[in-house]
Amino acid sequence: MELRIFTEPQQGASYDDLVTIAKHAEKLGFGAFFRSDHYLAMGDGDGLPGPSDAWITLAGIARETSTIRLGTLVTSATFRLPGVLAIEVANVDAMSGGRVELGLGAGWFDREHAAYGIPFPGTKERFDRLEEQLEIITGLWSADGSYSFDGTHYQLSDSPALPKPVQHSGIRGGVPVIIGGHGKKRTPELAARYADEFNVGFSSVPDTAAQFRRVRAAAESAGRPVDSMSFSAAQVACVGGTEVELDRRAAAIGRDKTELRESGVAGTPAEAIDRLGALAEAGAETVYLQVLDIQDLEHLDLIATEVMPQV
Repeated sequence: MELRIFTEPQQGASYDDLVTIAKHAEKLGFGAFFRSDHYLAMGDGDGLPGPSDAWITLAGIARETSTIRLGTLVTSATFRLPGVLAIEVANVDAMSGGRVELGLGAGWFDREHAAYGIPFPGTKERFDRLEEQLEIITGLWSADGSYSFDGTHYQLSDSPALPKPVQHSGIRGGVPVIIGGHGKKRTPELAARYADEFNVGFSSVPDTAAQFRRVRAAAESAGRPVDSMSFSAAQVACVGGTEVELDRRAAAIGRDKTELRESGVAGTPAEAIDRLGALAEAGAETVYLQVLDIQDLEHLDLIATEVMPQV
């Protein structure tokens, strides 16, 4: 199983904070550094020093790292036009030497859209837009020559379909695409058509396994080999070498350690290993560890030394 570090910078992080944790994760041997794509803090936090753009910060991190993979869980289809997003991601892929992955979703946080003047249509339209964006972005990357698209929400006419990503590892060529979610019908269908990886975030082990089964069934119905897609889970991480250390880490992120033990990769290193093992049995090949206190680099050290070698 590969372990990846996943951060939530909208809760409060500078660019320098992100570079520091990304470089530390790289040094420790984690498989990837991912960040959310949000513009507004959630809960009671003030979000200082303020939001950062996911793809701008990943571009900088791409130049300050050399081996760790980089990406988003997940970019919202409401934030950017698909042609522009395809260019941005291809640019960052080149800047990283081919280490980028694109997580793309429909968007859900209405308050951040209102706060920054971003249109927020209803659920059906957001998923319709997501579907068109997936077709356009993968189409631009894989096109041999010019590319046109005539959809309900987006139209492209004779695009040169440039630049191309450095990578050609996605199922349609280009950057690997990650799709996730809990929807029982449309989400699995979209994953079967476009996803290189399917992710289930912050769910119980049984619910994660059930969603993986739906996606596998959708892939089989679409005539796609199931082994052409990988499966991952995202879980909050809070691990302590002692109960005192665990108490401190849980308090730092405003969570109850009992709840964390039930819902995440949390507790002692042995408990974290057990949780990861259960996720592996459910079908997860990769786990994104949501690290909410990004100043606590010793937390990463503990996971890298006591947990990662066992999974």
